[in-house]
Amino acid sequence: MPFRGFFSALLLFVCAGPALANDSTANFAAGGLVLTKTDAIEMRREDLAISLERISVDYEFVNVTDQPVTTTVAFPLPEIAIDPFNGNVDLPSDNPDDPFLFETMVDGKPVEMTIDRAAYHDGENVSNRLAELGVPLAPFAGNVVDALDALPEAEQQALVADEIAVVNEYDAGKGWERHLAPNWSIRLAYHWDQTFPPGRTVRVSHSYKPSVGSFVSTEVGASYQSPEEARQFRARYCVEDDIIAAVKRAGAKAGFEGGGYQDRYIDYVLTTGANWAKPIGTFRLVVDKGAAKNLVSFCASGVKKIAPTKFEVVYQDFVPKEDLHVLILVAPTEE
Repeated sequence: MPFRGFFSALLLFVCAGPALANDSTANFAAGGLVLTKTDAIEMRREDLAISLERISVDYEFVNVTDQPVTTTVAFPLPEIAIDPFNGNVDLPSDNPDDPFLFETMVDGKPVEMTIDRAAYHDGENVSNRLAELGVPLAPFAGNVVDALDALPEAEQQALVADEIAVVNEYDAGKGWERHLAPNWSIRLAYHWDQTFPPGRTVRVSHSYKPSVGSFVSTEVGASYQSPEEARQFRARYCVEDDIIAAVKRAGAKAGFEGGGYQDRYIDYVLTTGANWAKPIGTFRLVVDKGAAKNLVSFCASGVKKIAPTKFEVVYQDFVPKEDLHVLILVAPTEE
């Protein structure tokens, strides 16, 4: 797998699902922890493990000064917006406060975090307006449509006029229905204050369920792609010729393009690269493709296969620069 760099130093990021066909699902890119920028804290080690089921990150931090340092540690989520008409996006949970089902431990003990919430429409904070109406701030909350539908007609019309909500009409087999759908996004950030004693290693473990994009077939070697689309897709995931050949063989055997492989997409934003006194001492990445017959592709150098489904990358004195995009091709199930 040729290296082209795969991390980007971003502190805030927005990821709203694009317009989608019914056979695909978009995903949201999350990442790791962020510390308030300081030269007092070094990240000596980071172990990142990515799979379709879970993302886990283990950090080792050291305060290089001779005094305790207290700083804010945060986990900023992507700004989450659901397209009311093409809302095929993958969120692991509809829990408005915990859509990624994540857990954080410091030296083996659970951390109590503060959650900041804010709803936005077209750059304007509409949190107070929604809260006064009794409408959940999270557009993906399970009761948000019911809350909008329960509003007085005048309030519904005002939200629609301001495009904060939209009218969604359809027939799902029970006759024509009319509902309001959310047309805003939510920003969630989890944070806590952490004290780093001088000279001592502090171990932070963080894990969550990823948002996984999907496609009913595979875009690898797809005939409908233009040459430029194919080039961009290959570049994003560093898809090599052997993977394309494997998909074509499967297609020839099955009698249809793609051969039954289905794409899964995981994006990871590593946001902490510029926040340490020095480069990350040791960075280890393990990607698990899930099943031995699955295929996997991502951009990295020095990739080693360490188990039937796992691939490892280890870097020393690592400075993150770009995002990581993982493509897993789920093999067809034999009947």
